[in-house]
Formats: sequence, structure tokens, C-alpha cells
Amino acid sequence: MRVNWRVINAAASSYAPLFASCAEYGFYLRPVDAPAPDITCYSLNSVNEPAFREEIARAGCTTIVGGPHASACPEQVAAYADYVVVGEGEFTLPRLLSRLEEGGTGPVPGVVCRGGTLPTDHTVILDAFPPFSVMKGYIEISRGCPFGCAYCQTPCLFGSTMRHRSIDTIVRFASRYHDIRFVSPNALAYGSDGRTPRLEKVAALLSRLSGNIYFGTFPSEVRPEFISGEALDLIASCRASRRIAFGAQSGSDRILSLIRRGHTIADVIAAVECCRAHDFVPSVDFILGFPFETAEDEEETLGLIRWVTRHGKARVHAFIPLPGTALAGTVPRPLSRHTLQILGNLALHGRITGSWNDPAVRFFKARSDI
Repeated sequence: MRVNWRVINAAASSYAPLFASCAEYGFYLRPVDAPAPDITCYSLNSVNEPAFREEIARAGCTTIVGGPHASACPEQVAAYADYVVVGEGEFTLPRLLSRLEEGGTGPVPGVVCRGGTLPTDHTVILDAFPPFSVMKGYIEISRGCPFGCAYCQTPCLFGSTMRHRSIDTIVRFASRYHDIRFVSPNALAYGSDGRTPRLEKVAALLSRLSGNIYFGTFPSEVRPEFISGEALDLIASCRASRRIAFGAQSGSDRILSLIRRGHTIADVIAAVECCRAHDFVPSVDFILGFPFETAEDEEETLGLIRWVTRHGKARVHAFIPLPGTALAGTVPRPLSRHTLQILGNLALHGRITGSWNDPAVRFFKARSDI
């Protein structure tokens, strides 16, 4: 039975771990640019999903779809795909492939299909599956997030309990790289419950690594309230990059409360100043256009963006109401002409990047900035 993986730039981070987990069961996900027999697998987000809907419906082979959109809207995707993997795929996908190879058609736990649905019956233990094998990728060190921000799909995929890969496993896979990059919803939360840092765990991990270590940059950003002098000293001892990436998301405490971010503007300012004091360049993410945002909120966020860019860099995006989130189905608030002019001017001077004019851009291609 031939199993294929539909190559999509935005799904690159899913390919490596799923290739590795499936290979352990004897299934090799052959990269393809179009659906091909016998089975073609897709990983879709909620913005690029419409672009592949017709292709999947007319594929002429068995189709399996996973990813953030499939987890948020499984019944919708099941209307045109044969099988929909909900949530984590490392165990579910090879389990489904084994069932199909045996000729079975009934439901598999964690899979939605026309023949029925069974709820997921497991949680992935990261050490049970390699982060990559032949198809190399970033090393995922943590999964899950306890904060449940109102705009974020992470809970649909990975839940609210933070899980970590062991130091021994991380070190073993990191030895295959000279430039080492990690995946984590909050790198400085490694070894913790995700709410209270345990820097002794971070120190133990970093002390075991060698090479060019990119920690606290994409795709292992941190949260502003986790940034401290002690944390930055740890990263400085082994850093390959002088950039620290974290999300502010808004310059309004009112908005931060409504979107359940779990930090304040004061935390953001303290994080930027701490970065500067320790010779790091802060790279701060912002979102504009929340449905309940007022002109005053927008101006406060614009003011914080301008302040941040005097000391570092900013990435600015327009809000997208993603399925499966608390803000699904809401209508983004258009940005004012004044704000667009200010953002355009900052971009022309190289002080910000992002997708405030075309918010879907960041979902169609993987980020490469570090």
C-alpha cells in the first residue's frame, strides 16, 4: 500500500514527526505535489483549507486530512475527505493506515469518517515518538498550553496540559544538527506546568546541548512574563541568536483580559527592557482588529508597537477568527487609515514585518525568521 504526503509549505512542521512515526509502523509518507494512489495525507490550517477542498474531493484516491482545521471542524472536512484525523496524529495516523491495509473500513479512535466516529482514546507521550527521522525537522520539546487564548487553535490540537520531551531524547536528536532549533509554545516553560517557570529544568537542558542553539526564537517563542534576567543569562550562555521572540498581542490591558492572554502591558514593557539590559533584541508579536477593539484600544496598541520598535522589532498581524477558538464566527474590526499609514511607514523603515494587510499570508507559508 503506497502512502503519500501532500507537500504544503505551511504544513512542513507536521511532515517530519508524522513521517517518523509512520515509518516506525512500516508506512513511508512519500512527498507528492498532487494526490496519488493509494492514499494521500493532508495537513491543513483554517485559512489554506478552502484552496485544497476541491482537490481532495476529486482526488481519485483515499484521502486523509489532519491539522488545525480538521481538528476544529472535523464534520465539515469529512464531507469531502475519506478520513479526518482529530488532534495529535503520531499514533492515530499509523493506526488508521494499519486498519486500511488490513481492509478494515470501520471507525478508528480519533478519526471522523462517513462510517462513524470514535473519540480519541489516548494522549501522545512525546518520548514515545521521534521528532524526526529521514525527513529532518525542528525538535519539539514541549506541547500543549494552559492559557487558552481566545484566538488560538492550539487547544484543539494539543490540549491545555503541557507535556515535555525528555532531555536525553532532545540531546540525542539535537546531535544530528549543527544549528539546533526547537518547537515549543513557550520555550522558557520547559519542564513546568506552563504557568510557573522551572528554570532549573531549562538550565539542565541547555547545559547538555552543543552547537548553534536557537532557543526562544521561532518556532520556540516565549511569553513575556517568563522573561527574566536569570532566564536570559541561561540563554546567553549558549545562544546562537541575539533575538528573543514573544507575544504582546495588544497594547491594551482591556483587550488582553478579553482574549485571556494571562499577562499585562507592564509584563511586556518589563520583558523588552530586560532584553535590552541583557543584550538581546526583542521581537514582539501583535494582533490588531479584534472584534471588540475600540479606536482607543487600537491607538494604545499602535503606541506600544512604536515604543517596541525603538528598542527592537515587531511583527504585526490582523486578527483572523479561526474555527475552534472562543472567537470563531466573530467579525474582525477594520484597521483605521491612520493605523495602516503608521504601520506602512514602520515597515518601509524595516522596523516591523507581518501581514496586517493580508492576514492569511502567515498561514500559507512557514515562517523562516529566527
